[in-house]
Amino acid sequence: MGRPQAYSLPDLPYGYKDLEPHMSEEQLRVHHDKHHATYVKNANAIFENLAKSRKEGTDLDTKSVLKSLAFNASGHILHSLFWPNMAAAGNGGGKPGGALGDLLEKEFGGFDRFKKEFTHAAVSAEGSGWAALTIDSLTRRPQIMQIEKHNVNVYPGFAVLMVLDVWEHAYYIDHKNMRDKFVEAFWNIANWDEVGKRLQKLL
Repeated sequence: MGRPQAYSLPDLPYGYKDLEPHMSEEQLRVHHDKHHATYVKNANAIFENLAKSRKEGTDLDTKSVLKSLAFNASGHILHSLFWPNMAAAGNGGGKPGGALGDLLEKEFGGFDRFKKEFTHAAVSAEGSGWAALTIDSLTRRPQIMQIEKHNVNVYPGFAVLMVLDVWEHAYYIDHKNMRDKFVEAFWNIANWDEVGKRLQKLL
């Protein structure tokens, strides 16, 4: 298998100005280049410390280390899903079609109802968290999930189709403490093509 790989910060699938006016260049740069990069750096540092400890036969505070690894690795993974499920202004938003649209229609009774429930999940997430559209691998039904921090309330066997980061670092430059304004802006740049492709891989 070769040498174990490290996490790396993914490139954005659009330019820093391409989400404007719904997300500013400054907000995007700080979120991607600073916050996401920190999760990558921290997770890789933990892997290095684990490898060193195993090589030297020394002990670590296992509970603390694994909790920190789960937090940082989950932060990296969720952010890596988040960037592509947004599209440059003018290329996103609207309503999903195809299998995704049909699935939301069947489960929620229509896109408007899904949007209302997802919005409420995002706005009401306690503290720092995420809203996610997922698929339950057992029932094959779409479900909305609130994720606290990066790794709490994640349901086993639920594949993530779309995520919305509602940590304050995702919107504080553009919207101060008004999370609802950020969520409202997100719907204009939601990348339904990408979300639909993720669904197709599961069907």
